Amino acid sequence: MKLQFKIQQYQTDAVDAVVEVFAGQPKHDGVSYRIDPGRAKPATAPMLFDPSATSDSGLRNAEIALTPTQRLENVQHVQRSRNLPLSDKLVDSKAAPGAPNLDVEMETGTGKTYVYIKTIMELHKRYGWSKFIIVVPSVAIREGVKKSIDLTAEHFQQTYGSKPRSFIYNSAQLHELERFSSDAGVQVMIINIQAFNSTSKDNRRIYDELDDFQSRRPIDVISANRPIVIIDEPQKISAPKSLEALSRFNALMVLRYSATHKVEHTKVHRLDALDAYNQKLVKKIAVRGITVKGLAGTTAYLYLDAIEIAKGAKPRARVEIEVQTKGGPIARQVKRLDVRTNLHDISNGIEAYKGLFITDIDANRDVIELSNGDVVIAGQLSDRDVTEEAKRRIQIREVIRAHLDKERELFTQGVKVLSLFFIDEVAKYRDYDREDTLGDYARTFEEEYAAIVDETLGELEFDVASAAYRAYLRRDNVHAVHEGYFSIDKKTRHAVDGPVHTTGDEKGQSKDVDAYDLILKDKERLLSLAEPVRFIFSHSALREGWDNPNVFVMGMLKKSDNTVSRPVRNNGTKSHART
Repeated sequence: MKLQFKIQQYQTDAVDAVVEVFAGQPKHDGVSYRIDPGRAKPATAPMLFDPSATSDSGLRNAEIALTPTQRLENVQHVQRSRNLPLSDKLVDSKAAPGAPNLDVEMETGTGKTYVYIKTIMELHKRYGWSKFIIVVPSVAIREGVKKSIDLTAEHFQQTYGSKPRSFIYNSAQLHELERFSSDAGVQVMIINIQAFNSTSKDNRRIYDELDDFQSRRPIDVISANRPIVIIDEPQKISAPKSLEALSRFNALMVLRYSATHKVEHTKVHRLDALDAYNQKLVKKIAVRGITVKGLAGTTAYLYLDAIEIAKGAKPRARVEIEVQTKGGPIARQVKRLDVRTNLHDISNGIEAYKGLFITDIDANRDVIELSNGDVVIAGQLSDRDVTEEAKRRIQIREVIRAHLDKERELFTQGVKVLSLFFIDEVAKYRDYDREDTLGDYARTFEEEYAAIVDETLGELEFDVASAAYRAYLRRDNVHAVHEGYFSIDKKTRHAVDGPVHTTGDEKGQSKDVDAYDLILKDKERLLSLAEPVRFIFSHSALREGWDNPNVFVMGMLKKSDNTVSRPVRNNGTKSHART
């Protein structure tokens, strides 16, 4: 499928906030320069520019012609128009001493990547600036940004008559840097912070004089361009070492885009969570938690899934309890129960439920009351010895139910609904010691999905309007609707737990791009209703940079004490599904 892009006013406002700071700047389509390798100075020193050099040597961004006073006046004008506190000075930064440092606050999910790509195009159109560097905190975000630029290229070609030429910095492919410096038009280099602030041999090449680069240092060529530096998620690039490394770029200005600025400089735009929600720009987030509670005087297993309400009928409780089956083993089954239901009878005589009746079903409070005085809340698991497996099964079931509810709602609009499970171990999804290679989570998913789809199809059997959706549900085998995206071992071709960083700004983020290919590089196919994959299992290391508006439900099948990088906290016996 081909993605379509629509110009949104709130995004245009964010673009204008930056562009209007430089109102009055004359347009200049680049200044020629040449670096003399024999006289090259450290990157932190002013570069040697030769106005008489040919364009083959390089075309750098023109300097900002506005005085500091003019810039401050423009900033205050922008802030006043957006009801922001007025700055009494322009705040400096160690990442770009003496250069404008502008903060753009945009809530997650409002399209900040699109906004800063459009800002690049607008700055070029109005002022002629053409050299840009996008700095990101992780490989995942880097790959996502590159894909976003590729996807929007035709859209911006139609709007501006040109499109950005982008590449990912690679110390082994310096011809890209050569073209970045010499070519006219909008040039965008994307680089993750690790590529120039770590001490590995490959990453140090950016600071070395290289024989295969005409005895020049890549950092000198980069800084000679006086690039405009855009930092995506600057709160993750705040270590002193990272800021010092950024200063070597000799940036003309720094533009910072984030929903959560840890350090503020000069804020020119704000679209916070409340603004985004009030403008209906982001989805409402509902968190379903699982808590454990022992029933008084019993070890009975009971999970209240939901209270169902139907027109003309009394509320019913959808409850999972243990049932003695005819074949002998005890199985957990979901039952729809009414007030006065005898749980001992429903369970086919299991002793733990003896004397337990449902005395009340309260849809307003989302609870049921039992004859022993207990009140069970929806999402509450009642068992004194509940297993981790039971909690994970419930989570998976909740994600599937939420997914199908949203899928049915949006199917007629042609919107593909995706759900994402985060897990902490590949073996729980893909177990190569089993003949079918299904790990515990995948096996549980298939069991629950098949049961819930059968139940849903039964409910919709006589609904004429849902015929097309019923066909969609029946179309794909359960094995086809889910997929795992992990790093791949080159020798065995098996999915493995990919390497992650353990320290620094990139702690917890993946070092491997293999896991991102379909998710970040083939979004069009994933978003097509013809593609059967609807549920994605991914390693926790993919939590950054996974930017897809069609993810409506998330299940956290892992434990973590990180409240910054995780949307929901998983603490002790509490587990969550996010919808």
